[in-house]
Amino acid sequence: MQEFFRELRQPMNLAGLFTLAAVGLSLRFLPLPQLIVAAALLAAFSALFVVISAGSERWRRTRLVSLLLMPAVALTLTWYTPRLGTAQVLLVVWTAVAFSVWPPKLAAPLVLLADVVFYLLLRQADLNSPLTMVLINLGFQALAGLCVYYARNAELARDQLALVNADLLATRALLADSARDSERLRVARELHDVAGHKLTAMKLNLRALAAEPDLAEREEVRTAQQLASELLDDIRNVVQALRDSRGLDLHTALRALAAPLPKPVLKLHIDEQVKIADPVQAETILRLVQEALTNSARHADAGTLSVDIRREGNDVLLRIEDDGRLQGRLREGNGIAGMRERIDAVRGSLRLDTTPQGGLRIEARLPA
Repeated sequence: MQEFFRELRQPMNLAGLFTLAAVGLSLRFLPLPQLIVAAALLAAFSALFVVISAGSERWRRTRLVSLLLMPAVALTLTWYTPRLGTAQVLLVVWTAVAFSVWPPKLAAPLVLLADVVFYLLLRQADLNSPLTMVLINLGFQALAGLCVYYARNAELARDQLALVNADLLATRALLADSARDSERLRVARELHDVAGHKLTAMKLNLRALAAEPDLAEREEVRTAQQLASELLDDIRNVVQALRDSRGLDLHTALRALAAPLPKPVLKLHIDEQVKIADPVQAETILRLVQEALTNSARHADAGTLSVDIRREGNDVLLRIEDDGRLQGRLREGNGIAGMRERIDAVRGSLRLDTTPQGGLRIEARLPA
């Protein structure tokens, strides 16, 4: 319900509701018998507008039927009160809604068809200059349709840019982490090969000095031997610590990936035993979650996407579930095909299923 009212409070929807309220005020000039019928028609049109504007993506058929019924109700009101002059405003509202849902090549012919019927109704009512009225109304419809179309394109471009930016941030996080791991490994090698080698040589020389009768009893020689041994052990411990990689920071990368999306909300759990050091494997996990986020938002209208990454034997198990509801049967498109290709490239396995609530469940197994 919160989602419903949030959508209804969007600026374009509020503008439409304000326009419908203004049309409602114009009905007060009608006599009471006509007022009741006209108010009922306007209420029906308003209800259809609300269903399309704020209804869930799961109501696809309901929203389609509502979009087709809106011009029929508007034209019926025009036929019933042709001389009132405000009912045709409903056609402008419907045009804006049509261009927000359908592509222009589909919306434009349907709008023209509705205007042809509108013209015939005005001619039947013996109004003066019906063509002029239709052309004026068509101008307002074109303005409303173009404004909504370009606003929708700008919104889609903005969302796409945000997703691309999130993708870059997530990839940069992985690359930076990988670069730090490479630098740690380089430093570890330098310490082992250079400092470790020279300290070993120093220790052997001190041992040789300690074997000399004149120096065997010197406290300084014994102290130097002890310090050399301790320093060599310390360097070995540092080298081992540098080589013990913590793995790439998947948590930060995945959070950056989901940040621009208003929904679904990412619910992420990564087991402490999971350490991904291979950038290719980390990139595979990143792309799987990215595709799951896109599918959940676009096709299932999910509010939450749960991602669980854990160690299972010698493998890393990735389980992804959403709380949405798939429309129809589960079909594998290009996105799922891309998932399988990435999993195959790292010699893993992928299994798809649906949850008891109808959401999508993805289980991927990758070699650790």
